[in-house]
Order: sequence, then C-alpha cells, then structure tokens
Amino acid sequence: MRRLAQTALLALIGAGLLHTALFTDLYLRYVKEGLRPVLIASGVVLLLLGAVNAVLDLRADPESHEHHEHGHDHAHAPKVAWLLALPALSLLLYAPPALGAYTAAHSNGKPVATTPRERFPDLPATSPLPLTLTGFTQRVQQDPTRAIKGRQVQLTGFVTPAGAGGGWYLTRIIFTCCAADSQTVKVRVHGPDAPPANTWLAVTGTWHPAGRLGTKTAEAALDVRETHPIAQPVNAYTDDLPLTPS
Repeated sequence: MRRLAQTALLALIGAGLLHTALFTDLYLRYVKEGLRPVLIASGVVLLLLGAVNAVLDLRADPESHEHHEHGHDHAHAPKVAWLLALPALSLLLYAPPALGAYTAAHSNGKPVATTPRERFPDLPATSPLPLTLTGFTQRVQQDPTRAIKGRQVQLTGFVTPAGAGGGWYLTRIIFTCCAADSQTVKVRVHGPDAPPANTWLAVTGTWHPAGRLGTKTAEAALDVRETHPIAQPVNAYTDDLPLTPS
C-alpha cells in the first residue's frame, strides 16, 4: 500500500473515532462511558500519524517516488488491507445496530456475575420498590431474610423472547469494558404476552414463586401486573435503577 493510501486510511479511522466519541453517543454501543477519553486520544493520534505521513510523502524525492511507482516497491500491502477502511466508514456513515435481544438470547453461557453477599441492607418501604435486575436477582437467590417475598418491585429493561418454550425475559446487557466482554442479566416474566423483541419496558410485579427463596434454587422471575413502554436509555449497557415511564 503506497504512503498516500496509508495516510488516507489513518485519517479515515481517526476521523471516524473522533466523530463517534465527540459528536455522538454511538460509542456507548461499543465501549463503556469511561473509555471515551481513550477513543478521543486514539483518534487524535491517528490523525497526527496521517498528517506526518502526508508531510513525509510531500518531502520525498520525486525521482525516488517515481521509481517507487514503477514496480520496485516490495512493501505493498495486499489489497485486502483496504477492508480496514470499512469499520471507519461505518463510524462516519452508518452505525451498526446496538446489541439487543438476539445477543441476549444466545448468551446463556455467559450470564452476568452476581457477587455473593453475606448481609443485605433493609429494604425501604417504597412501593413499588425500584431495583436493578442484578439487585432483584441477588435478593431472590442470596438474601436469607427473604425480604423480597410479597414486595411489589419495579424493574426496567428490554424484551427478549424465551424461545421454543414461549414467554419472555426482561433483559439488560452490561459492558465490563466493551461489547466483546458483554454479559447478560435476565428476569423471567410471567403474566402478559410478550411485546416485540427489544421493546424497552418498566414492569411492576412481585417475585414469582419458583424454587426456594433466598437460595440458588430460586428463579429470578416476576409475576408482572403492569408494563409501561419507556425510551431506550442513552447508555443502555448498564444495569441502572428503573427509568421513569414515558
């Protein structure tokens, strides 16, 4: 690949990173919010490298450059290297869709980790009680006081069909660092028919008795009484407390 092509590729990738990290929230589809400065710095470095490459190319000896063009350069990269431009163009022109129900449905082997806890704080008297999906799962499977029993809770997430068995899950996909290490937390929903996949909802209900509450045999499941559509949060790849229904 000639230096001019290398320069263009560096500039294109750098511009794509800066566009995504500075002027949009699309970077949150790929990495955690805290990595935004790293993306910006990477974009700046790539643009600077492209500029340096361009200056070196302009200062190159014309005769040497002409000799370089007539087939005596053995450092050409294969044409397939131009495929590197496609991710950069996608950042500038077309953002790939966010992870959603399809990813969650195929992530059974990598559920989100729930850190074991020896003691849980007392639950506030608020009803319905707002909880994260992870917090609800921990209360159901680890709290020996079974304080969640009979409590009306509110959870938010997106819809993932349960597959051949029917039904659906309220779901969150969580980034530890980026999309490559995403994990999934799901709560089985009992009650209303499944809305379309990837619909974001706030749901209210009580724990669905299945297994022994306070132990790993208990299923993270909810008897749902109410559902309300909500807008997808800007930073969708966290397990935050419930959003206000729209």
